[in-house]
Amino acid sequence: MLDIQKIRADFPILNREVNGRPLVYFDNAATSQKPQQVIDKIVEYYTLYNANIHRGVHALSQEATDLYEEAREKVRAFFNIPQAKQVIITSGNTHSINAVASGAHVFVKKDDEIIVSAVEHHSNIVPWQMLCERVGATLKVIPVLDSGELDMQAYEGLLNEKTAFVVVNHVSNALGVTNPVEEIIKGAHEHGAMTLIDGAQSCGHMKLDMQALDADFYTMSGHKMCGPTGIGILYGKEEALNALPPYQGGGEMIDQVTFEHTTYAGLPHKFEAGTPNIAGGIALGAAVDYLNELGMDNIAAYEHELLIYATEQLKAIEGLKIYGDVVNKAAVISFNVTTLHPYDIGTIVDKLGIAVRTGHHCAQPVMERYSIPGTVRASFAFYNTKEEIDIMVQALQRAVSMLS
Repeated sequence: MLDIQKIRADFPILNREVNGRPLVYFDNAATSQKPQQVIDKIVEYYTLYNANIHRGVHALSQEATDLYEEAREKVRAFFNIPQAKQVIITSGNTHSINAVASGAHVFVKKDDEIIVSAVEHHSNIVPWQMLCERVGATLKVIPVLDSGELDMQAYEGLLNEKTAFVVVNHVSNALGVTNPVEEIIKGAHEHGAMTLIDGAQSCGHMKLDMQALDADFYTMSGHKMCGPTGIGILYGKEEALNALPPYQGGGEMIDQVTFEHTTYAGLPHKFEAGTPNIAGGIALGAAVDYLNELGMDNIAAYEHELLIYATEQLKAIEGLKIYGDVVNKAAVISFNVTTLHPYDIGTIVDKLGIAVRTGHHCAQPVMERYSIPGTVRASFAFYNTKEEIDIMVQALQRAVSMLS
């Protein structure tokens, strides 16, 4: 059982007011807020041991290196990754996806097919389109049903001997629907295809086990799991990472350099060119500690409770339609109110101190599927409360009465 008031005390931003009202932050799918423990780690790094890592013999460099690598090990254990060298630290989820897509020509050849889903974030569509253009492959799309769930029968029909890569998100950022990634991965592997799962919306909200999941690659967003911005994780099976060429060239990712030839470092440094976000990496370790202390099963159960409550309350508003209203979903509700533009609703509730996201959520194909310009998206985290949901519902009722 989570002590929500004690947890809320760890997040200093929750004490502030917006437009003269207490902040109600329901934009957690865009970024989570940060506990004081994570903020303190960032300040501590720059205050006590700011130095570049891995190549220094002096005390500050060694201290920073040890803490950075300790954070890598914390991430490894948190996601049950076999070895720390399979934890590639990146600048974010988008970087992680691009690191794979940029080198995936080793897995995808001319006339091959790449399968994506119709509910992907743009960051899990565009890099694969670019790969298709480079190698002459074809992009295939798993359709989405009216419910917001993927058409798994259609997916099975798309798989064939030409399928080289299957890439889907674990949780849709636009709808909140949790996709059956275990089934998707199994089907891909049965046809000899590689898999990448975009875990931006899952990594901070559910317990994940990379070995049980069996994806070839899995990407994660640090700032969506209480860590700082500018930090992310790419997990890959060791064989897949070894086959993938480096994404960037520079310092740290090399073994030997001559003007005639360069050899590359082993994992994980092969994919970590240049000076990384050292403070961010160390602070991500603090975020993992924080989530571990609360327990991911506890977090998932409480956020589901918030989802059920909010869904019931929102459905009572006349003319309100929820997209992706299914059983298997994360604590994300995407909705519209008949005849009202989502931007107008978002603007009014912001005046009342409530932060929700409006627009296409970097998922324009999803909006096209439902023939809408965008939605209002309320996304919850373990530090939110039912009382805050009540405030949002009252604000939405006020917005509807003002705009109708």
